Amino acid sequence: MSTKSRREFLKGMGSLTLAAGVSAVLPGCGGARTASAAGKKLPNVVLIMTDDQGWGDIRSHDNDKINTPVMDSIAADGARFERFFVSPVCAPTRASLLTGRYHLRTGVHGVTRGRENMRSEEVTIAEALKGAGYATGCFGKWHNGRHYPYHPNGQGFDEFVGFCAGHWNNYFDTTLERNGRNYKSRGYISDVLTDEAIGFIEKNRSGPFFCYVPYNAPHSPFQVPDKYFDKYKARGLDDKLACIYGMCENLDDNIGRILKRLDDLKLADDTIVLFLTDNGPNSDRFNGNMKGRKGSINEGGVRVPLFVRWPGRIKPGTNITQIAAHIDLFATIVELCGAAMPKTLPHDGVRRRKTITCRIYCS
Repeated sequence: MSTKSRREFLKGMGSLTLAAGVSAVLPGCGGARTASAAGKKLPNVVLIMTDDQGWGDIRSHDNDKINTPVMDSIAADGARFERFFVSPVCAPTRASLLTGRYHLRTGVHGVTRGRENMRSEEVTIAEALKGAGYATGCFGKWHNGRHYPYHPNGQGFDEFVGFCAGHWNNYFDTTLERNGRNYKSRGYISDVLTDEAIGFIEKNRSGPFFCYVPYNAPHSPFQVPDKYFDKYKARGLDDKLACIYGMCENLDDNIGRILKRLDDLKLADDTIVLFLTDNGPNSDRFNGNMKGRKGSINEGGVRVPLFVRWPGRIKPGTNITQIAAHIDLFATIVELCGAAMPKTLPHDGVRRRKTITCRIYCS
């Protein structure tokens, strides 16, 4: 199978004409939803991003020391981007991902002391999809501003559960936030965030919905349930790496829970699932022999996984070798959903026409 650039990939995506701005009312939880002019149901979107998981922290990236069967399956069942790039650290990547703009344009130029705050006038993916009738939820680490209007609820998300800082000190039975109010959670943080994301999907199953799950693992502090730590210690790894790989496998299990719930609700075929990470690894460990790690502008600090699955629309095993980046995902997601591109500040990512005609890519 020949490789395709992101543009070619989109052109070959399914016999579907999506006219932006024309809608019909669909039944659903929480109010009216919109559909395309052709009466097609708009696809749901689950956007999953992990924190400080490097390109090499994936089994199918030639790392035989780690188990990530679910992450690997997303790539196998859809498209794997071989050369996908982000920023070297957390907040800048998040700002570019959400806005389709280079992070400096959004006001984000650091990770602490307000330098992580994204300007309120920025238009996010959530705002674009909300304008098309999507329910929107964010479950995890925000890191683009704590106070309204910089808060997720001020940037297009109906629901937010997680924390707004860039670092959290305790991953077990911790204090999280739900729409501006703190509460005491029970259990391991990645499990809790997954429960909340699944609850959002169940509540909005009539769709369409945009579920953004920016997990905070395997960012430090290195804390993970014993069963994961013990597994990797038994493989002869040191304490730090055993914990990091254990955190990655716990994430893999939780992503599997999300995918299983989509299957149980018969939503898998109607849902675009994207998986990526926010920067290079947070320690010196296997990373495909690339130079650099988190915080470095060398390849190892900015090249990360991107896997995209959409059953029946993206051919399994698609391998894309051309360069793509976080700034491209806003335009790509809005385009795949058939939503109208709202008026935004100038995009740095690829923007296509508002009306998209695609051909069947999967037989």
